[in-house]
Amino acid sequence: MSDENKKDNDLDHNEDNKKNKYEEICYICRRPESKAGKMINIPGNICICQSCMQKTFDTMNNGNNPYMDMSALNPAMMGFMMQQDIPNRQKIKKKAEEPAKKTEDKENEKEKVIDIKKLPAPHIIKASLDEFVIGQNHAKKVISVAVYNHYKRVAKQKDTGNPLMEDVEIEKSNMLMIGPTGSGKTYLVKTLARILNVPLAITDATSLTEAGYIGDDVESVLSKLLAAADNDVEKAEQGIVFIDEIDKIAKKKSTNNRDVSGESVQQGLLKLLEGSEVEVPVGATSKNAMVPLTTINTKNILFICGGAFPDLDKIIKARLNKQSSIGFSADLKDKYDDDPNLFQKVSVDDLREFGMIPEFLGRLPVVYSLESLTKDMLTKILIEPKNAILKQYKKLLALDEVDLNFDQSALEAIAEKAMEKKTGARALRAIIEEFMLDIMYEIPKDDSIGRVTITRDYIEKKGAPMIEMRGSVRTPMLTQKG
Repeated sequence: MSDENKKDNDLDHNEDNKKNKYEEICYICRRPESKAGKMINIPGNICICQSCMQKTFDTMNNGNNPYMDMSALNPAMMGFMMQQDIPNRQKIKKKAEEPAKKTEDKENEKEKVIDIKKLPAPHIIKASLDEFVIGQNHAKKVISVAVYNHYKRVAKQKDTGNPLMEDVEIEKSNMLMIGPTGSGKTYLVKTLARILNVPLAITDATSLTEAGYIGDDVESVLSKLLAAADNDVEKAEQGIVFIDEIDKIAKKKSTNNRDVSGESVQQGLLKLLEGSEVEVPVGATSKNAMVPLTTINTKNILFICGGAFPDLDKIIKARLNKQSSIGFSADLKDKYDDDPNLFQKVSVDDLREFGMIPEFLGRLPVVYSLESLTKDMLTKILIEPKNAILKQYKKLLALDEVDLNFDQSALEAIAEKAMEKKTGARALRAIIEEFMLDIMYEIPKDDSIGRVTITRDYIEKKGAPMIEMRGSVRTPMLTQKG
């Protein structure tokens, strides 16, 4: 056999393997073979289920219908229809079959069941988060323990022979994460996704609407998780879903219009959080006739909800001020006005008054808040994480063989400016982009520049950065501002 024939055979074999991984989907009703049954294959990579094929024959055998005259159809259009194929993103991966041999059993068990011995302990997960996230020790502890217990529960549930799991059924602990804007809620979950090799989907609650209205249905949350798991239903059923901006679906207090993106969405999410079998569109965010559906059981999916909850601090302050009494030991009305960590005192009653329904809160038993970022924390965020902002700029200038340094006073000046903006760590990037623009523009002009030092005066627009030429002559840098 020639080399070309071998290559062709290998390509055909690889294509067959790829096709065998996915379920066949009926070209007419879009149902997978797990629901529609055995498929009939016709030329053009088209599969039709027995039910649709029977309906087609019944329609063609009926003499009083326009489909009998097949010759009237445009041949080019018929060829186009026959060549249409379903993309892989809309295909569902087959479930692993029960193998006969013990060796195959062991290999499939490794793919199906999570190995609890390989799962990192909570302190190891927190240590990994510490490399990227500054502060928020309580939040990192909570999320590390919750993720560890969740996968320990999933692994033990699949181990049906374990006598420890016969008496007590462990329920999952969904979480509600509260924190001011820029405190690191989304970044914490994104970092967790990089550390753990599990399917994780991050979605936004602002696009969700009640079923039947323009927008995404609640099932679109699971569609993103299924896509993250490469359309493998078994992997998706062991994943984590982070729903951001959960405060945006709070119940509207005074409105005459129908609340299609508030309380109704919370009620729609109840069945997902509790654990039930849900019909999910594959490869799309909404159900329609041309998209196949599959069933996902949310019993083993961990849901983490997060939100900034603006004006929740006013509700907490009002509740705490009611507890003040009259007399020499009474609390002052403005006692909590300057409390940066007022969210730490949040209660379920405060969240109910904000607009979250009791049924929704009952399915999120673990409620915790993130701390507001202080000046010291913002200074550390600039330099300590593995992918710190200043490290990125140092790397960029290092490619031009220039050493970029920051005075401690300059770091403090950046943190102070960020505190004034009151947008958390998000303000740091905007501030740095502003004063680094001229430096990034001027540096490539002169190949003799060896080092640039950013000072507080330059941050406050009172002076220029100090530069050192390769001959170690230190002079102020002339920029458009200075």
